[in-house]
Amino acid sequence: MAWTLLVIAGVLEIVWAVGLKFTEGWTKVVPSVVTLVTLTASFVLLAQAMKTLPVGTAYAVWTGIGAAGASIVGMVALGEPATPARILCLLVIVAGIIGLKVTS
Repeated sequence: MAWTLLVIAGVLEIVWAVGLKFTEGWTKVVPSVVTLVTLTASFVLLAQAMKTLPVGTAYAVWTGIGAAGASIVGMVALGEPATPARILCLLVIVAGIIGLKVTS
């Protein structure tokens, strides 16, 4: 169950990280509310997952999902460059996440 909560928390991190771009410095109400709600939910679920999982593993997986997911959204939906070097770096992050899951 802790891993499920952690994955959901990571997906919510993607949402709030991307949403942060659309707040335009917290001047847009709807994106700001969505960002704050998903940010709060992400932290709550991370905290719940950390009741069972090691802190280092949980935090690394959470940030890895968020970083990789936000980068992928940026490349796929927001027109950010998808260079071979960026894709390779994302694969390294994903490999690290898988490695932490397998070894915990």
